Amino acid sequence: MKNDNPPPNLNIRNLAVWGVIVAMFLVMIAMSQGNFQKAAESNKLTFSQFSQQVNQGNIATAKIDQQKQLVTGTKSDGTEYVANIPFFDDKAGDLLATSNVPYEYAKKQEQSFIGNLLISILPLLLIAGLFVLFFRSMQGGGRGGAMSFGKSKAKLLTENTKRVTFEDVAGVESAKEDLKEVVEFLQDPSRFTRLGARIPTGALLVGPPGTGKTLLARAVAGEAGVPFFTISGSDFVEMFVGVGASRVREMFADARKHAPCIIFIDEIDAVGRHRGVGTSGGHEEREQTLNQLLVEMDGFDGQEGIIIIAATNRPDVLDKALLRPGRFDRQIEVPYPDIQGREKILEVHMKGKPITADLDVKYIARGTPGFSGADLANLCNEAALLAARRNKLKITMREFEDARDKVMMGAERRTLAMTDEEKEMTAYHEAGHAIVGLNMKGSLPIHKATIIPRGRALGMVQYMPERDQISQSREEMIARMAMAMGGRAAEELHFGYDKVTSGASSDIEQVTRIATAMVTEWGLSDEVGPIAYKETDQQSFMPGIGRGSSISPETAKIIEAEIKRFVTEAHETAVKILKKKKKDWVALAEALLEYETLSGDEIEVLLSDGIKPKRPDGGKTKPAVSAVPTTKKPKGLGGAAKA
Repeated sequence: MKNDNPPPNLNIRNLAVWGVIVAMFLVMIAMSQGNFQKAAESNKLTFSQFSQQVNQGNIATAKIDQQKQLVTGTKSDGTEYVANIPFFDDKAGDLLATSNVPYEYAKKQEQSFIGNLLISILPLLLIAGLFVLFFRSMQGGGRGGAMSFGKSKAKLLTENTKRVTFEDVAGVESAKEDLKEVVEFLQDPSRFTRLGARIPTGALLVGPPGTGKTLLARAVAGEAGVPFFTISGSDFVEMFVGVGASRVREMFADARKHAPCIIFIDEIDAVGRHRGVGTSGGHEEREQTLNQLLVEMDGFDGQEGIIIIAATNRPDVLDKALLRPGRFDRQIEVPYPDIQGREKILEVHMKGKPITADLDVKYIARGTPGFSGADLANLCNEAALLAARRNKLKITMREFEDARDKVMMGAERRTLAMTDEEKEMTAYHEAGHAIVGLNMKGSLPIHKATIIPRGRALGMVQYMPERDQISQSREEMIARMAMAMGGRAAEELHFGYDKVTSGASSDIEQVTRIATAMVTEWGLSDEVGPIAYKETDQQSFMPGIGRGSSISPETAKIIEAEIKRFVTEAHETAVKILKKKKKDWVALAEALLEYETLSGDEIEVLLSDGIKPKRPDGGKTKPAVSAVPTTKKPKGLGGAAKA
């Protein structure tokens, strides 16, 4: 876990330094100005007024302070006075002596050597202090500092920190099994060393963002009960060459003092990229840092009890020397969780949250394919926020359903101004998607259809897969393409060729992408055959026909013709189905105009029995989703379609 907030002692130290500087500045001002005697404004006299008072016999006593150029004393009526005197001669003394007024001279106060020294050096100290603070702030808010530039920035988490164990990590069972061996070694190293075994020096966690790589590393430390050093790969690299290498040495020296322990390097690709690429100074600094990291990892032996765990989502850019045996020789995949993993992750994040008894976690997990652990945590939080805004005491299935739609497609845009014609166009468009999907083999069950705008879409049809799909058959791909073209076909049939809108742009892009992959990657074209034409350096949309392609013009024409054939056949299939099922299509479109959102069960009942949904307000209240799917399901839908 990362904490961007500075530690409390750092804030107190900075405030103390600034307080000292301000105090020194105030003392300097006070000493330069001196401690002048205070007097009331009404008793201050000019030298002319003072001379007049002396001549009139109104001055009783006088005390001359030549250093401060003041005369103080009392008048005949007992009041005190203060008068300014000229600094160039002793006119006040002559005037008082002439008028026989008793007076005395104030003792001259000589300033101490220390006071003069402070006055002279305080400005220099102030400037030096400001310079040091400015330099420290440029080196990372005072943590690196001018005097500790090469110190390690790794943060140490001990048992006093909130402990994380494998019970707090769900959905990555295979990765946990691989890391249990590391935990056993840290707990009892002799069990392995007496047989001559050597635990892997480093373990590299590879996976997409949000899948729990950092949490897994903390769980290893929590299970083993050892200190945990955490640092980001970018913390090693600085603008000055050699600083990163110094920080690596410092970090490993600290780790040896706390052995057995774990060093966790997050986003190691920031420092572990391939060497020999680039010419800038920053590149040289990164290479030196990587070289020092390689040397330190080679310096370990099985007795030190130090395990290095690193995480990245870019394993392809790492230097080969970093991945060889003896360094990061064990790569552990942390993929997106499957349906069972998502169910366990949801259960972890639902702990402590008030939920209704009928909430089915399996149903939620089934409707969130491709969600990472972080996405599921955000889903639970969004559901709790929605329940709070609706003044509910418990979180229901309705909140989880709305939260899923918000996370995947954005919030509802009910304030969007749409004309009746645009609403009708959207309704028939989405109904076209649904009807084509329901009548195609290989489609997935419909989850819901809606014409409420979300994000950039004016409406959509969602499906609910019964399981996580690892691969797809030719039948399923053809069904997805036909379903996607159902919206465009619906606009042509109902509104006419000239009234077709740009609302099917994302559908056309999806169909073209599937057709291109079928022809150039998956070998599903009879004309082209099972040959892969996709190249990694292509720049054009058409794979294999971009920059540096070795495909002949004749082959490129065949590929383009096959892609066009797949797309055209999908459109023709959609048109045939909508013409054949026109009654169902129109009925569904009219129901969407009336209710705005229909669940899969409501669509099935409407098309099979002709019964419209019953809503509490008789209209557009969004229905709560059933926690348990009905046994009677529609034929399916190939994917989520957007208008």
